[in-house]
Amino acid sequence: MKKAMWTIFGGALLLYIVIVMVIAVGPAIDLAQTPPGPGVVPLTPLQEEGRQVFASNGCDYCHTLQVRPLPEDVPFGRPSAPGDFAYATPEMLGSERTGPDLTNVGNRRGEIWQYMHLYDPRAVSPDSIMPNFKFLFREVKAVPEGETAVSIPAAFAPKNGDKVIATQKAKALVAFLMSLKQAPIPGYKMNGGMGGPATAAAPAASAPAAPAGGYAYDAAKGKALFDSTCAACHQASGEGVPGAFPPLKGNAAVDNADPTLHLHTILHGAHGVTIGGVAYAGVMPEFGSQLSDDDIANIANYERSSWGNHAKPVTPSEVAKIRAAGK
Repeated sequence: MKKAMWTIFGGALLLYIVIVMVIAVGPAIDLAQTPPGPGVVPLTPLQEEGRQVFASNGCDYCHTLQVRPLPEDVPFGRPSAPGDFAYATPEMLGSERTGPDLTNVGNRRGEIWQYMHLYDPRAVSPDSIMPNFKFLFREVKAVPEGETAVSIPAAFAPKNGDKVIATQKAKALVAFLMSLKQAPIPGYKMNGGMGGPATAAAPAASAPAAPAGGYAYDAAKGKALFDSTCAACHQASGEGVPGAFPPLKGNAAVDNADPTLHLHTILHGAHGVTIGGVAYAGVMPEFGSQLSDDDIANIANYERSSWGNHAKPVTPSEVAKIRAAGK
């Protein structure tokens, strides 16, 4: 009887060891031997500190760091490749997607948005179910020298008028999030927006062939691209977030017969601009490396024809010319 019990125990233990080797030890060893992909670099000390804050607060419970080769993952970037994870650890990849994948969040969102989102997600995403991380911030009467107050919309700011500043942990976490920028694979470009199946690349400045009868604006695609790429900052209403992200509704650059500034901003980003007499200190990321000429034309046309804007539509060829002209 005792011998049978030890046989059962030994068999169960052996099975457990085999399972651990197959699903944990083996993948970890394989990951450690994977060479980094093009443009994939180790984290800086501050970013590594932020990675630890990310892990210790369970962010990977709700957010993945892996893009699948599926249509629903197109907004998050190109499908992940082994070399993307050369400096990652398996648990950071996540297994659930209660919130969006964060593989490319450093390209999709700027620092100001990240701080506002951590302080109170509803400040930038009204329907968000993410808990706030206010414990990573301090509320002070006066901003200490060398610090910068976080821009918080009035409805979400401290009711006593205190200013909000980031702690070291918040700064490290945002540095880590901003480091999450998917490196392009040389010789390939992405179709269908910020991701999608990789295909042989064409010169960046060449516009897609126009359909028979000329270019036709795809309103549904324009809205979908705007929602996944722009709405988090500029809001679905086009009204932006006061003092943080400028409105597109009634924006002079957007609602202008000359689309140059509008398209240039989408392609190359913007920093330190004044719109409607309001100065915006934040950085808008560039989308020229992430979106095709056709995608940018669709986004621009959605913005130029929504919320009362009525500027003339643009074409991919116009986007291509401004892309070719560079910054």
